[in-house]
Amino acid sequence: MTDTTNIHPYTLEILPPTADDASYQWAIRRSGKLLQRSDRTLTSEAKAYESGMAQVEKLLSGMGDR
Repeated sequence: MTDTTNIHPYTLEILPPTADDASYQWAIRRSGKLLQRSDRTLTSEAKAYESGMAQVEKLLSGMGDR
C-alpha cells in the first residue's frame, strides 16, 4: 500500500519497501504522470516523506522546473 499526498498540481507517493532489506522510496507525479522519483535509500517512511516534500516545495517555488 502506498501513502499519497496531494499538493496541487503534484502528488507525492511514499512507496514502502518491497523486500525485508529494501528501503522506502518516494515518487512525485503531475497529472498522474511520473515526474521524479527518489534516488537515495531512505530508512523510514518519515524520512521518505520529508525528502519528497522538500522536492515538492522546490517544484512549487519554480526551482525544480526543467
